[in-house]
Amino acid sequence: MTQYLVAVVDGMKARFLTLCPLEFEGYESGPNLIEHEGLVNAERDTAGQELWDNKQTGRNRAASGQSHRYDDHRNKHIVEFERRFAQAITQRIVELSQTYDTRRLILAAEPQILGILRDTMTSHLPSQLKMQEVAKDLCRMSVKELHDYLAHQSLLPAYERIGVRER
Repeated sequence: MTQYLVAVVDGMKARFLTLCPLEFEGYESGPNLIEHEGLVNAERDTAGQELWDNKQTGRNRAASGQSHRYDDHRNKHIVEFERRFAQAITQRIVELSQTYDTRRLILAAEPQILGILRDTMTSHLPSQLKMQEVAKDLCRMSVKELHDYLAHQSLLPAYERIGVRER
């Protein structure tokens, strides 16, 4: 059983990590964060490029050369893409929490996405999983930087290095 599941999310990707506990305390370094397969928001990546013909929202030209504005509801589509991505993230968190029998979820995301995730997760997370939120984008951090940051925030146990013993 690993006690912690960490999900780090930005608008484009989600990373999932578990904290692997030490088997023999005092004899090995750790605990170690282990990264698992993540998710990529492919819909958002293609939203600006292939989904719409024109790059600029709300512009159309009439035959006379005059232009007029209209609302093509792009923002609603983007919010829907983010909601679907949040559902996929929630499903992956539930799977990982059951596989590794985790008790705590640390969810780090930029504030807008954190709000969408919070709305999606409230009814889907297992009751034994306690969630702590970090309203910051930590996706670009390495695993070690992420572990150090979360340990400094007192959300994870710190990594302890066992020194070389003299003979």
